Amino acid sequence: MDANTDTAMPMAIERTDAKHGVRRAVMTSLIGQILEWYDFFLYGTAAALVFGTVFFPVGKDPLTGTIAAFGGFAVGFVARPIGGVLCGHLGDRYGRKFVMTLTLGAMGFATFAMGLLPGYAEIGIAAPVMLVLLRVVQGLAAGGEWSGSILFISENAPQHKRGRLSAWSPCGATIGFVLSSGAFMLMQQISGDAFANWGWRVPFLFSAVLIGLGLWLRTHMAESREFTEASTAHEVSHRPLVEVLRTCSRQVLMVFGLRLGEGGASWIFFAFSIAYGKFLGLSNAFVLGSLTFSMILMIPVSLLSGYVCDRIGRKPVYLAGALGIVIFAWPFFALLDTRDPVLVVLSLSIANGVVLGMLEGAQPAFISELLPARLRYSGLGIGREVASVLGGGLAPVIATALLAHYRSAVPIAIYLGCLGMVTVITTLLTPETYPAHARARDRGLA
Repeated sequence: MDANTDTAMPMAIERTDAKHGVRRAVMTSLIGQILEWYDFFLYGTAAALVFGTVFFPVGKDPLTGTIAAFGGFAVGFVARPIGGVLCGHLGDRYGRKFVMTLTLGAMGFATFAMGLLPGYAEIGIAAPVMLVLLRVVQGLAAGGEWSGSILFISENAPQHKRGRLSAWSPCGATIGFVLSSGAFMLMQQISGDAFANWGWRVPFLFSAVLIGLGLWLRTHMAESREFTEASTAHEVSHRPLVEVLRTCSRQVLMVFGLRLGEGGASWIFFAFSIAYGKFLGLSNAFVLGSLTFSMILMIPVSLLSGYVCDRIGRKPVYLAGALGIVIFAWPFFALLDTRDPVLVVLSLSIANGVVLGMLEGAQPAFISELLPARLRYSGLGIGREVASVLGGGLAPVIATALLAHYRSAVPIAIYLGCLGMVTVITTLLTPETYPAHARARDRGLA
């Protein structure tokens, strides 16, 4: 055996181990995202369908109770930047694995407890208060989950495959939404008042089984490669929050702007669309089924978007999705207003499957590459989660309030278009993180 063979064998083994490590990272992140966001999305669906009656029975107009329920929904988003800052600090100091295990456990506890919580008729004002407190716990956990999940993939993947691989992370969130909607669709088949009395609780209680699986997976995963390298080189920051704001404030603002329109569109396109469907007189089962179809469509579009952004760059793909929000803001509601089943499915499919699919697929690689590894968790936690409050968290509340006042979707479409324009402008101002010369360098590796 010559020297070349002696050198080649360890290198081949190292490459094989690296590939296995990336696959494990993708699978662990994907499954964890599915379970985490199944729990988080349960509240949004229940807020549109039943929480207004069970926990917030105020006023004669059913939209009033829905606004109050979405208020609790928004509180969870207000907690997200706090969770993002806290989890970002811990993640940049002690590692991604520790934080991702913590967020999954907290989310599971809060969701299971919601399923056991008595309603307003049983314990009065304590019911909505406790519900909102549990939603805060969910928000704190969600604030650290998304960033940790995409970092766990992107920090293990080579740059020329980072787009297509990290796109699996938002797919996990999408699958979580599909499972939560499917669970409610199944329980709504219960006859009479059973769904309002106890049927809605079953999806929340079932989460205990799923979270147990997720916790086992996360306690057995390895730390991300780039964080391990930073730790080995003694580059871990002891004050990541202060340092990222001092040295990377521009990048944090870019993350905020890139997320704002996408977050607002996300929760209008699927959480608010359930309430809007009720307003139009469409059946809950039909709207949930249409949403589920549109979210399933988002998965291949997101993966394709991630692949394309590895080929032509992150910025063009993201810009196309951001422009899609602006262009489709009014047609989205116009198609829903027809109440025609085919056009309703078409509207939700374009909005969720295509427009959000492009954004969700390109976003993980795009925003994670804006920041250095040693400060990345903190920077994403601040920028993305503050945008989640002002975009995603407030969007259903504002949209429902506009609907209650104007009884028309036109003001909501204008509001959505403005959110989209913020992301369009930010995308134009953000530098390409995978420029042409880097893509040319890596072309032979793809």
